[in-house]
Amino acid sequence: MQEGAYLRCIGHGCGLEYPVGRAGVRCERGHLLDVVYARRPPPSLKEVFYSRRNPGGSIFNESGVWRFRELLNFCQIDTADDAQCSASLVSLDGAEGRQSKPYRMSRAAEFAGVPAGSLWLQPEGYNPSGSFKDNGMATAVTHARMSGVRRIVCASTGNTSASAGMFAANEGIECGVYIPAGQIAPGKLSQAYQFGAQIIEVDGNFDDALSRSLADAADGGGYTVNSLNPFRIEGQKTITYRALEYMGWDPPDWMVFPGGALGNISSCGKAIMELLEWGWIKRAPRIAVINAEGASTFADLYNGGTGLGRLRWNGGSPDTGMIDEYYSRLDREGGRPATRATAIQIGRPANMLKGLRALEISGGVATTVTDEEMLDGMSIAGLNGFDCEMASGATIAGIKRLVSEGVIARDETVVGILTGRQKDAMLPVEYHRDPANRFARPPRT
Repeated sequence: MQEGAYLRCIGHGCGLEYPVGRAGVRCERGHLLDVVYARRPPPSLKEVFYSRRNPGGSIFNESGVWRFRELLNFCQIDTADDAQCSASLVSLDGAEGRQSKPYRMSRAAEFAGVPAGSLWLQPEGYNPSGSFKDNGMATAVTHARMSGVRRIVCASTGNTSASAGMFAANEGIECGVYIPAGQIAPGKLSQAYQFGAQIIEVDGNFDDALSRSLADAADGGGYTVNSLNPFRIEGQKTITYRALEYMGWDPPDWMVFPGGALGNISSCGKAIMELLEWGWIKRAPRIAVINAEGASTFADLYNGGTGLGRLRWNGGSPDTGMIDEYYSRLDREGGRPATRATAIQIGRPANMLKGLRALEISGGVATTVTDEEMLDGMSIAGLNGFDCEMASGATIAGIKRLVSEGVIARDETVVGILTGRQKDAMLPVEYHRDPANRFARPPRT
């Protein structure tokens, strides 16, 4: 199955391969899948991508996702043919990823303890639905359309539902959204309603909602657009592409992400793995995953905080029994994720194994930050003139922690991803009304 693009199981020793038109998110043995490209794209495409910054009237050149379409060509079309692009690629008029690039934020750098010239932050909240999800939703819905699907489904802590609902409405297809009842920021939930998604409330947390949505996809013919979907991962790779392109394809020392379901970590790891294989970059940036302390499954397992040992990718042979034992312990003890950063309030990350692979490829690390630290990170981004949600504050707070611990050196270059804009209007109000908060600007009477 080496023609063009195909799907391949990531399980060690499994090796199952499938045609690219397959809609399932796992192989028949239950392992996650990768989209694999048989052809090696030439580095000369870097100049093509750069030239497309002047879009010449093409929405696919405007798009921060489809501008890199030769690296995502699972549709196997002539990417220079606008008619084929229009017939195959799903886009919100070129808006997905269009305004996303790294920015310097001097106050955030001072807060993190690094020189202003060393820290770059990339706000993905400029996407149409207000979060990074639009990058992957463009490619996932493209594949859904390619597969003849007329209904997409997802579980969501908010941003996925907004993005899925927006793309579904634009494409004229149905969208079912499973949410943990009472645990979604109203600003995110209102978007899903606005775009006409069918909301299904689940008595439980995100992990329960995901389980229900996957059952719906299996039994009801829906198409899953959560980050288990390997085609969604393809679109999210462009977050890394844009950061690297902006830096002249000379990788930073670090790329830092909040850790929820671990889709962003997985996509960054896959992008780096491919770029190294293709000879586009000479070294891998190290990836840092920042969990909330109240939703710290990945960091706990990776750092050995569970008492079960340190979980590793181990060249494709991770000890999945360690994960099963940890989850069984959570069930016995009634453990549930708990953080005000609802976007990363996830106890069972769907992309655990791909996240492990990303950290092995890059020599990465995982750590945690408190809710208070995330709120400080969110607020200092705001005082730089950039809007970000609380989960994005984990990136800035995590960089600060890793610098203070000597993991990130002060002279190393860091790109941190701010995954979404603020959709919980009361969080900044509450923060700034309390004079005890570090960056509070209380109202005056």
